[in-house]
Amino acid sequence: MATQTITVKPTPTWIPLKIEGQIASPYTTPKFNLRVTPLHPTFGCRLDGIDWSKDISPELYQEIRDVVDKYGVVVCRSTGLSDEAHIKFSAYFGDLDDVRPYQKAGRVHRLAYPELFDAGNIDPHTGTVAPLTAAQVIGNKANELFHVDSSFNGRRAGHSLLLAHVLPPKGTGGATEFSDSRTAYDDLSQEKKNQIENLVANHSLFHSRKTVMPEYFKGTDPAKLPLSKHKLAQVHEYSSRKNLYIASYCHSIVDMKPEESDALLKELKDHVEKPCYRLTIDWEDSGDMIIWDNTSVMHRATGGAYEGKHPRDMRRTTVKDMSSTRFGLNGDGADWRVGLP
Repeated sequence: MATQTITVKPTPTWIPLKIEGQIASPYTTPKFNLRVTPLHPTFGCRLDGIDWSKDISPELYQEIRDVVDKYGVVVCRSTGLSDEAHIKFSAYFGDLDDVRPYQKAGRVHRLAYPELFDAGNIDPHTGTVAPLTAAQVIGNKANELFHVDSSFNGRRAGHSLLLAHVLPPKGTGGATEFSDSRTAYDDLSQEKKNQIENLVANHSLFHSRKTVMPEYFKGTDPAKLPLSKHKLAQVHEYSSRKNLYIASYCHSIVDMKPEESDALLKELKDHVEKPCYRLTIDWEDSGDMIIWDNTSVMHRATGGAYEGKHPRDMRRTTVKDMSSTRFGLNGDGADWRVGLP
């Protein structure tokens, strides 16, 4: 499908997001009267009032986008979106990533469209729940660490739009947790901000995987595989706020001794993962969709008792970052991907 690119306007300041550490009251947006219900004192909201059965106009998209830029994480309940409508709406955010390179390398894709990434636990060969010993399950265990999507590729991800098709029984897990890396940056001491201002981190998919499953990946040395480079502290262009761009994929800091690099990365990860910056969102019904901005928040899967037992069909569109820092320090036009089988 053709990508639709919409010019993003500066984020409006309708109401304060943070009021003395309390969650702000719900309010409506100025043009389409969408209802915004903040979920945390500093980020995350539920957005209601959109008729998802109709095509989203550019003007309505812009009002939705203003909310996404401000809150970083936006929950839309019971959208009823089809695969086609999911892709069409996602294309407003920018260039869509797809699975075609992975298919060419031999990976089986069970979904009808290459723009949809399979984020569930369905075995593509059998159509049943994948066993815990399946390679896709083992590889996805790293998703339970806080991360940002595709920071290990030549061009990182911008927005992700995850849509539930089939959910496991309530109470068996599967929530998605987010962390507010903009406010986490704000709360760093000035001394720490000065220290990390010009530092660059190496991002590696296999570093994250090896952290979670060291025995399974014991023969893998992330340092000998492609490393993607991004500044640790950078401006989130759509809100003009500074962001701490760190994730489980951070393998090392450029030009820093390993022991010093490990200590600093641990310190920053421990900081951004503090409970005060975290928001857990439960999936309630099929059709629920969560939109998040990987350049302003981190996220992680939480697993649960459903794994290996109950189907969880989740489909994600991944929008390539459209900002001026989309390639990090990998060179303009970088277009390599990591994780091909």
